[in-house]
Amino acid sequence: MFWLKKKDNAPADSLAEQVGLDAEGFYRTGRMHCAEAVLMAMRNAYSPEMPQDVVRVAAGFGGGSNAGCLCGAVSGGTMAFGLAVKEDKRRVNRLTRQLHDWFKHEYGATCCRIATKNAKGKGGCAVLTGEVAKKAAELLEE
Repeated sequence: MFWLKKKDNAPADSLAEQVGLDAEGFYRTGRMHCAEAVLMAMRNAYSPEMPQDVVRVAAGFGGGSNAGCLCGAVSGGTMAFGLAVKEDKRRVNRLTRQLHDWFKHEYGATCCRIATKNAKGKGGCAVLTGEVAKKAAELLEE
């Protein structure tokens, strides 16, 4: 896919890296925002049996739910945990906490307004989206 940041088109080194590249690519197409892109990439990797329409549940979460609040990429990752870990709410809660803690450490806050300002030096929302998807996949693999 031409919109991916990996310029040499070499295969990803891990499933988590591929999920991150896919999410960033979905975002860069302009057809998906951050929450949708993360959820689609995670769905493709961990719950491909789910209809693609499931991603529509993330439609209102982009741009911090269009209010600048909780980062949409983090919301998408949280929703993806629910798809991938079907019968273990405790694990979903633990994974969600780990993703939030990691995100706060990387971007200073889970608030979209703050995180996007802090992400500008790291490649902006497209890269942030890919990094969140990658981290969510890494957490699932632990």
